Amino acid sequence: MTHQPLSKWMKLAIRTAAQGMKKNDGGPFGACIVRNGRVIATAHNTVLLKKDATCHAEVNAIREASRKLRRFDLSDCVIYSTTEPCPMCFSAIHWARIPLVIWGTAIADVARLGFNELSLPNSRMKRYGKSPVKSRGKFLLKECRALLEKWERMDSKKIY
Repeated sequence: MTHQPLSKWMKLAIRTAAQGMKKNDGGPFGACIVRNGRVIATAHNTVLLKKDATCHAEVNAIREASRKLRRFDLSDCVIYSTTEPCPMCFSAIHWARIPLVIWGTAIADVARLGFNELSLPNSRMKRYGKSPVKSRGKFLLKECRALLEKWERMDSKKIY
């Protein structure tokens, strides 16, 4: 994979997150799942909209990709997430057999904003659980941080 497509997919996840923020559907989080150079699913956080704590961007994207592909096994896909997946999302990525997650800001970055995060980075989950999922962090960090900063300045934001 070249650097350009990676940036393209993460920027799509960022745009998706911004759209969700604008609608106040949930926090400043977006995800994009790509298979063979084609977008399979994009999603943003819809915890507030759906009143469902499991509606994180990554889980929403996995659900959509699985529906479109008619299978739970997404081992031929890559997921891009604007923030390091939380333990629930990392587990979903593992169970969907997605081999690579590329993320922007770290769990600690959103915890500082008041989100109810478990401070368990993907690297530790991978090690403790012996997960084969590869993780590449701090990708397009400046752009992903800008998303968090935009959310922080919003008047109508809600923290859950």
